[in-house]
Amino acid sequence: MRGFKYAAGLLAVAAVVPLAQADTLDLVKERDAVRCGVTTGFAGFSAPDAKGDWKGLDVDMCRAVAAAVLGDAAKVKVVPLNAQQRFTALQSGEIDLLARNTTVTLTRDTSVGAIHAAINFYDGQGFLVAKSLGLKSAKDIDGATVCMQTGTSNENTMADWARANGVKYTPVVIEQFNEVVNAFASGRCDVFTTDASGLASIRISKLSNPDDYEVLPEIISKEPLGPFVRQGDDAWLNVVKWSFNAMIGAEELGLTSANVDEALDSANPNVRRLLGATPGAGKDLGVDEKWAYNIIKQVGNYGESFERNVGRDSPLKIQRGLNALWTDGGLMYPLPVR
Repeated sequence: MRGFKYAAGLLAVAAVVPLAQADTLDLVKERDAVRCGVTTGFAGFSAPDAKGDWKGLDVDMCRAVAAAVLGDAAKVKVVPLNAQQRFTALQSGEIDLLARNTTVTLTRDTSVGAIHAAINFYDGQGFLVAKSLGLKSAKDIDGATVCMQTGTSNENTMADWARANGVKYTPVVIEQFNEVVNAFASGRCDVFTTDASGLASIRISKLSNPDDYEVLPEIISKEPLGPFVRQGDDAWLNVVKWSFNAMIGAEELGLTSANVDEALDSANPNVRRLLGATPGAGKDLGVDEKWAYNIIKQVGNYGESFERNVGRDSPLKIQRGLNALWTDGGLMYPLPVR
């Protein structure tokens, strides 16, 4: 009998804990704002513009969630975080959503109280060097000093790659991102290593003479980047996951911020379900039936967000590559809304 009561007690605790954790959607509605953790400044992904307004691919992820839940993409409170702060801020409830160029890994999905909701950018770790060094390959960095930020997956990836390829290097590991950039720009280290998208951003936005630097051709890792939420917060996980899915689904269906109003009268059942003309999806998510319409109208589809922030309409000029739709040879494959 004692064993039965003990087991029943465990079941009661197990039933209560997820409920205690799964209230973010309600809290966001009550607060009327999404608290979103981003980088302290990463051009193209999350950085303030001249007016102090935060812009970027990751910021658009935050805006999409706000549009879906609150009907207004502007209802985002940006919380800048460095790499070491990010998961603590999520675990503590300081933020509702972490959208900070964070690599999805098994460890992060299982041991830090977080789980990824989507992959909004497929990336890989690379190397930025001064052209004056004459380096043509990553293997040419043997004996170099290498700058990187602490608290990231770049440290372990660099160590594993160097060991496998017989490359020796001296790490210069610094906590604050801007300090790492300054160390590289001042010549304190020969190489800067981080995700290739970050290197493109650093080269354009942080170095006084971008043409004096180049990104070496090798990519030494897979770095799928995406937003994270707290473990056990299933209703909120669904909202974030499907908010991103709405953006790539809209691109596949040809829906844009410019034509979405016309599409409300579409006879296409997939369009009608996504835009709420055929109701059901919004109710299932716990949001308004126009959740996806609001995302597309106010933020745009994924292609619009990509091109204006990091693609052809941005200073970074990053090619779509793996981030193209699956129909164009990429990995962006929207899940069906039905």
